[in-house]
Amino acid sequence: MKPTLLVFAAGMGSRYGGLKQMDGMGPSGETIIDYSIYDAVRAGFGKIVYIVREYFREAMEQAVLAKYAGLTGPDGKKVEFHFVSQELNMLPEGYGVPEGREKPWGTGHAILVARHIIHEPFVTINGDDYYGRETFLIAADWCQAHQEAKGESAVLGFTLENTLTDAGGVNRGICFYDSQRRLKSMVQHLKIRKDAQGIARGINAITGEEALLDGQALCSMNMFCLTPDYFDRTEEVFKTFLSGDGRLPGKEFDPPFVFDCIIKEGLGYCEVLSTPSHWFGVTYREDRPAVVERFRELTDAGIYPSPLWK
Repeated sequence: MKPTLLVFAAGMGSRYGGLKQMDGMGPSGETIIDYSIYDAVRAGFGKIVYIVREYFREAMEQAVLAKYAGLTGPDGKKVEFHFVSQELNMLPEGYGVPEGREKPWGTGHAILVARHIIHEPFVTINGDDYYGRETFLIAADWCQAHQEAKGESAVLGFTLENTLTDAGGVNRGICFYDSQRRLKSMVQHLKIRKDAQGIARGINAITGEEALLDGQALCSMNMFCLTPDYFDRTEEVFKTFLSGDGRLPGKEFDPPFVFDCIIKEGLGYCEVLSTPSHWFGVTYREDRPAVVERFRELTDAGIYPSPLWK
């Protein structure tokens, strides 16, 4: 069974200033998501699921389906495309939207709204991040090796210094793991950037204190390898969250919190994988020229054709 790619594309891009999911940055107008899909299909993924918001779902669905009409994998089989809206009221039975809440509950919630359409091992990615072809091969291998697994998951760890941008601070979940590469905790750090001495600094989201960070530490870029039973395990955690901090207007059901609960409650474990790839993306509008140049370089080097799909 081929794995599924779940793409987080619901964000407006407030720091970017528009729908960056549809902003063409490749030599022939390719979006960052296009490159991720290209790498994923070559790695053996057979289904793509977009998480979007209802107000731009139709426009995005039309653009994507027109672009990928007839797309097949290396085995000649057609790649499936699906679209799922993430909205405020998509909650477990018996739960309502708290007063003052204006947007959905983040990445963890986005995964849950896709449960009705995913029945095989799957991998999550951000729509505005470039992960690299090697990373998709690692993720596909994990999924193939865990076809019948339960209670298991993995996070693709990027070297922190390979994920920073000069345009501003970024948020990253720093992974702490044991000698068997099993995740012990994932601690969110905010506004990470290098200081004048080249040292990475960020704010620990739990303590609120500034922390010096190891540039070689592995961090999460929201790329997780998951099995279908993840939905049942996580929905129970989500219910607990909604009864507590989830009632606060700005609180998000993010991966560090989710995996911390899964590990502490004995609901499963998470393996920490590592990738040699360098991340780049468009957190800020100022990132765009560097991303455009990077895709041009990769194309000139023969890593990608132009256009991607002929």
